[in-house]
Amino acid sequence: MRQDNIKNFQKIVWGFYKKEKRDFPWRRTRNPYFILVSEMMLQQTQVARVEKKYSEFLKIFPTLQELSKAPLSRVLIAWQGLGYNRRALYLHQAAREIVKRYNGKIPRDMKTLQSIKGVGQSTAGGICAFAYNAPVVFIETNIRRIFLYHFFRGKQNISDKELLLFIAKSLDREHPREWYFALMDYGAHLSVLKDNPNKKSKHYAVQSKFKGSKRQIRGKIIRYVIKNKSVSYSMLQNHLKCEGAVLEAIIKQMQKERMVTVKRGKIFLPTM
Repeated sequence: MRQDNIKNFQKIVWGFYKKEKRDFPWRRTRNPYFILVSEMMLQQTQVARVEKKYSEFLKIFPTLQELSKAPLSRVLIAWQGLGYNRRALYLHQAAREIVKRYNGKIPRDMKTLQSIKGVGQSTAGGICAFAYNAPVVFIETNIRRIFLYHFFRGKQNISDKELLLFIAKSLDREHPREWYFALMDYGAHLSVLKDNPNKKSKHYAVQSKFKGSKRQIRGKIIRYVIKNKSVSYSMLQNHLKCEGAVLEAIIKQMQKERMVTVKRGKIFLPTM
């Protein structure tokens, strides 16, 4: 990227942001905990769904400490409507780890953040940029789309490692928070393109069908257990209409992840 290309690209992004800037509750805060919650919620979930749930969740768990003290069952109940219940588990685990290892203070650097279970590269980058205004370099779906669209036309199988070089060179290091807001908004705008630029990515994968998947069954199990407090295998099998061996394998995995507890043939949410 030549300097004039960088300036022209920044001009395009800032110009779009000036006209089409979006407003979200998590953009009106610098609270690292609030931003951790929003970053976890926004993974693979539509913004409109997150907007409503974000405020509700923070009313129930207004601080990192309160979230860490709560049993996972309360967190899973508060999470309902967002899907991907594993993210609720990871958020809960992260809160407890931060309280235990860092005295309740969310780390300010990406390397330390990524050492926390469930906090990936994009979540760590979002916390550093949005909470601490740090000029970090990270990538997520919308950002990937922009750089593929502008700098890799006619090319295929582009790795994130290549893209990160462009992201670093074009980063507005004086205003990283606003710059990443601008990238997110511009990237979301480009998502309406007929030819998805992200298909050029080496890491692109078509998400497997949700209907009938183990992920769908796991979600149904959580909802059913929440509704009935505790259930038997036979109750679940009748409700889900799935094979007993499949159900047992899923429950076993969920028990291993500590998302459910099984005792005397009954399945219920963890109380710790």
